[in-house]
Amino acid sequence: MEISYNELLGLISLGAMFLLFCTGFPISFIMIFSGLVFGYLGFGKVVFMLLTLQFDQLMTDSVMGAIPPFLLMGYLLENAGLMDRLFRSIQMLLCRLPGSLYAAVIGTGTIFAAATGIVGSSVNLLCVMAEPGMRRSGYNIRMGAGAIAAAGTLGILIPPSVMLVVMGPIMGVPITDLFAAAILPGLLLASIYIAYSLIRCAIQPEMGPPLPKDMWPTSKMSALKDMVIGVLPLMILIFSTLGCILMGIATPTEAASCGAVGSLLLVIGYGRFTWQGLKEALFKTTKLGAMILIMIASCNFFGAVFSRLGSAAWLSRFLLSMDIPPMAMLAFIMIIIFFLGWAMEWIPIVLIFLPLMLPTIEAMHFDKLWFCLVIAVTLQTSWLSPPVALSAYFIKGSIPHWKLIDIYKGMFQYIGCQVVGIILIIAFPAIVTWLPMYMKQ
Repeated sequence: MEISYNELLGLISLGAMFLLFCTGFPISFIMIFSGLVFGYLGFGKVVFMLLTLQFDQLMTDSVMGAIPPFLLMGYLLENAGLMDRLFRSIQMLLCRLPGSLYAAVIGTGTIFAAATGIVGSSVNLLCVMAEPGMRRSGYNIRMGAGAIAAAGTLGILIPPSVMLVVMGPIMGVPITDLFAAAILPGLLLASIYIAYSLIRCAIQPEMGPPLPKDMWPTSKMSALKDMVIGVLPLMILIFSTLGCILMGIATPTEAASCGAVGSLLLVIGYGRFTWQGLKEALFKTTKLGAMILIMIASCNFFGAVFSRLGSAAWLSRFLLSMDIPPMAMLAFIMIIIFFLGWAMEWIPIVLIFLPLMLPTIEAMHFDKLWFCLVIAVTLQTSWLSPPVALSAYFIKGSIPHWKLIDIYKGMFQYIGCQVVGIILIIAFPAIVTWLPMYMKQ
């Protein structure tokens, strides 16, 4: 295929950008630098106006305003120690069951994923809570590490996922639809994790025996009481926040702000409020929120330069000229994203690679809502995949005496569960599309 000067310039800028990533320099500055240099070479001083326009549009976008409140909601709940109460209540309720600690870890991780989309925090907290009980009960280290990693990474997928908030405007899909579409896939994956853990322990009880009797609750009523106290208020907060978004009562930004206030009230109600905790939560929110927003703005700017150079359209024409079947093209895109997820955060992948693929996706007539969820699950899988699995290093940092090779081997077990989940989502698109369609009726 013929290629013009500007189109070639855009492709060179893409290669140069990925090479610059290897220097370890901040991604945001690399994006801005690459966009300015190659944009100026391609269409002159207009690139500076494009930079101003992209940053202004992003920073005044009301949808992006939902990111800091969602982060604050998660950090408040994390610092208050509510996750520990949640874990203990589920553990007590399932204490007689082989593999109960695995189920408690996955159940707690799933619920907390709906309260915060912060993967690192979820993995670290699950490690601190679960490791003493696993060690005392003789649980398998490898399987325990896999369960913690799998449950912790659900925060990428289950709403209110920050990644879905970012992905929606990029792909032209309403965030309310993305949130609704992500619920069933998230619950499906959690169910597959739990089913695998319990079936494996039923066949091989030495992998996860029932808890010792001295760890059992005094009565079933006390266990149920702890469950209600530990879970019900948090579930009410989560469902009210998400429900307001899904039913159109409030925008994501408004609901996120109410969720942050509700988290603060919940922390006060549990008697866990401290000014130091609030200060830390606000500091972490400001730091991470600013980092995410500046990265989104810089990625948007680079994407705008790349598109204006005509490289995005050329790349789409090139891929379509290969006459690849739609499912093969989907597999090709998923493989690229999977390997990119080893070395990069989800933000540049979502903001750079997905817009490049958008014309091809539309030409292949993929449902964009379904495609977004397939990509989200693929990115989640890359977090679980050695040798660069980020979740493995979170676990190793929290539990230094666990060997990294054991953590890797445990992750491989749950990668199989991920593969089953992805196959089901691809084979049965209704898993993704049914709930958003039902909500609109």
